[in-house]
Amino acid sequence: MNEAAFFDAVRVQPFRGALSQSQVDGLNAILAAFDKFQALIKDRRWKAYMLATVFHETAFTMQPVREIGEGRGKPYGEVYYGRGYVQLTWSANYAKAQAELANVGITVSLLNQPDAALIPEIAAPIMILGMINGWFTGKRLSDFFSPVIDDWVGARRIINGEDRAELIAGYGIDFNTALVKAL
Repeated sequence: MNEAAFFDAVRVQPFRGALSQSQVDGLNAILAAFDKFQALIKDRRWKAYMLATVFHETAFTMQPVREIGEGRGKPYGEVYYGRGYVQLTWSANYAKAQAELANVGITVSLLNQPDAALIPEIAAPIMILGMINGWFTGKRLSDFFSPVIDDWVGARRIINGEDRAELIAGYGIDFNTALVKAL
């Protein structure tokens, strides 16, 4: 990948003209994780949609974040509130992520240390494996992007129903354009 072309393109859209060093660092961490899991990523649009999801879920920071309010008053509670690039929630999802990460050689005790989901080297595989394998809602990237399917709006169901689906679809198209320019 031509990283200069990629960063030049994303700087324009979706970042609207400027990238902070923290955003660059976050993008680099995610791109490195894409390289690590390249054998599982079957379509360039998968990368674009994952980047769009991170862009939205982290409020454009491209860094793993804590859920606003840290779960206070939520049914999943104050321990297993949303963390990471995709806002992993619920103890069962932390347990699943812990087990699935172990299957790919990443040992981390998310149940005992849920803040580990804030470490980019943990947050990125959670996002990648979760979105590819449908951990979060049962929907997976291949349900929305394939040689015969191109559903940027519907892909939001991988993470969170239809909440802000059209907005995030636009981000996905921007990231896809950048990835094409970087070929």
